[in-house]
Amino acid sequence: MAANGASEKLQANIAQIGLRTWAVCALPVALVVHLAVFHKQALISRKWVLLPGFLAGACLLWLRAISQAVPEPYLDEVFHIPQAQKYCQGRFREWDDKITTPPGLYFFSVLLPQAASKIGLLWVYSCDAASLRVVNTVGLFVLAYLALLCRREIEARIHQVRSPALWKPFSEYALHTSFNIALFPLLFFFSGLYYTDVLSTAVVVGAFLNHLNRVGQDHSSILSDLISVALGVLSLLMRQTNVFWFVVYMGGLETVHAVKTLRPERVDQPFMTTAWAQLKFFAWRYSVGDIHDPPLNQSWPDDMLFTTISLVIAAICNPVRVLRQIWPYVTVLIAFASFVVWNGGVVLGDKSNHIATIHVAQMLYIWPFFAFFSLPLLFPYAIPAVKIFRTLLCSKKSGPRFTNTSSTEIKPSRGPRSSKRPESRKEVQATESGSRPPPGPTGSLSDVSTVLQIAEISRLLVWPTYLLGTVVLSGLIVRYNTIVHPFTLADNRHYMFYVFRYTIRRAAWIRYLLLVPYTISRWMVWGTMAGCSEWFSPEYRDECSAHYHALRRAPFTNYPFWIAYGSKKRQTSAEYPEDISQALTEQTAAANRELSRSLSGDPLKYSTEPGATSTGLIFLLTTTLSLVTAPLVEPRYFIIPWVMWRLQVPAWRLHDHSTVGRLFEGISRDSYLGSVVGFFRHRDLRLFLETAWLVAINLVTCYVFLEKPYIWKAEDGTVLDDGRLQRFMW
Repeated sequence: MAANGASEKLQANIAQIGLRTWAVCALPVALVVHLAVFHKQALISRKWVLLPGFLAGACLLWLRAISQAVPEPYLDEVFHIPQAQKYCQGRFREWDDKITTPPGLYFFSVLLPQAASKIGLLWVYSCDAASLRVVNTVGLFVLAYLALLCRREIEARIHQVRSPALWKPFSEYALHTSFNIALFPLLFFFSGLYYTDVLSTAVVVGAFLNHLNRVGQDHSSILSDLISVALGVLSLLMRQTNVFWFVVYMGGLETVHAVKTLRPERVDQPFMTTAWAQLKFFAWRYSVGDIHDPPLNQSWPDDMLFTTISLVIAAICNPVRVLRQIWPYVTVLIAFASFVVWNGGVVLGDKSNHIATIHVAQMLYIWPFFAFFSLPLLFPYAIPAVKIFRTLLCSKKSGPRFTNTSSTEIKPSRGPRSSKRPESRKEVQATESGSRPPPGPTGSLSDVSTVLQIAEISRLLVWPTYLLGTVVLSGLIVRYNTIVHPFTLADNRHYMFYVFRYTIRRAAWIRYLLLVPYTISRWMVWGTMAGCSEWFSPEYRDECSAHYHALRRAPFTNYPFWIAYGSKKRQTSAEYPEDISQALTEQTAAANRELSRSLSGDPLKYSTEPGATSTGLIFLLTTTLSLVTAPLVEPRYFIIPWVMWRLQVPAWRLHDHSTVGRLFEGISRDSYLGSVVGFFRHRDLRLFLETAWLVAINLVTCYVFLEKPYIWKAEDGTVLDDGRLQRFMW
């Protein structure tokens, strides 16, 4: 009898492992079939579809290793797994007061045994720890696929400004980006444990995909509105702070979309001599939807200010149109506010340890966090250092410079071009019209008021003022708002314990010294989201952006201190987003063919475009609101901000920068190294470095978790937690 019992138990374990393997492998197989069959215009090499298989193997190994090493619930799983088991048993009214998040994760976990019972496989799902962990493993694949769709739609929305093409292909950049997002160490690590983070992120990314589909047309349907409300409620069921990403981020972006689809007629700007007349004119233009919203790679600090002002004016002056677009987000916000009033607070349980606190220092910590995990994406910022080193090295050498003797062509310098902020708008306009502006009624600098003259000159002080202001503000935050939560110091199982112990808790002067990495990482992270900029590639602007040439001729979008000197009276010819629903079939077909030809010759052609300034500002606002109320510095709180930022990062070309190009002078195109360089001229080198970096971090953290357990002891040597093994984790 004992032998029979052991045999039955072994068969049950084998069956459970089989189900978990099937669950992990079914989704990547489905993704490969989806890419290969249903998206024949994907324009990606078949070798790229191996990425889901690699991800499946890695996740399966990780899930199996955890199930063997840590079969019992660990840390927060002690609360989550018993609660999920109650739901599996239908005991929905029982709740553990120590759990702070809503029950969305447990509802998803109940779906698995329900689905298994429908196909007669209920006996292989026991709702134990190993089975429940499969939910997050499956959730990671869902997240990766949703991220792929989101990146495709982001590229489509940027391209939609200039073409009626119905964007169908998955670019190589989009596929590789989604793969790297799935490898993000915190997401990959918790895909093997029963935590809320993976599924919560997947639901938010799914809601973001729905938003991107909505802004692909001028007017949303009632069905789309209802789906948005459902997705918003679902995101709140996963985690309360998701309200910021759904309501503020997506609702804010749809507000911008509603304003931009007004499409007012362009008008010539009169020559105005007073600041009041100038401001009245632009307030009118903003009120009709002609807002100031340049691309991020051309945006200065004052552009961000005027973007905010123009959007506020446009939204206030068009309330019906805006509310028609964002009422699903307002509905979810009202539902969330009603819940907070009914619950007496935001969190469900353990309210004494989760009291909302103003913690602005979180907005200092997040930038080094981004910079660390996305270190390879910051590669372009090494270019100036290489250039300086190369200049110093060459200055010490005598004799002629080495020239390229191979067939590899290095593009010659094109010479300087007019920058975004010219020394004199009057001179630039005169250059564009081919002659000097005539005197008299056309206006000159001496005709305008002193205020406008000061505004014309003060643009030179924008960057120094911005840098000084941010450094001073950061110093004040460090001085008056550095908060160390008791949980951070009490639990040495988390890496954040050691980060604080050896930095912020070390000495007071270290806190101020950290202002340097805070500032540098913030600058680099924001610049990475802005993409290829004239700051780093003044000689390769056209290759940097497929549409840079047109943007360079009309760099401003209703900048309020642009003065209509000379014969040029229209400040910009920037385009509004195309209404694809109104495009003719012939136009759409022709645009699709042109798109396919362009991407076949250059896979990165439409992946290098950055988002608008408004997108970056709304992202910054949402990140701030979601973090500053949390007293505890927890890396898991940074997951969704990182994912949303990573989706907005545009591609980068190796040959964008002449300094990099000169490093490879003399290399034969037929050599191995030459073929490698040629490969990365049309692919983003940073993504391959990022993959290696993320894999290395995952290997280290997973190894430490599995192979370096220890006994938890108090300072006096007393054994804690009944002597159970403890493990290091995020």
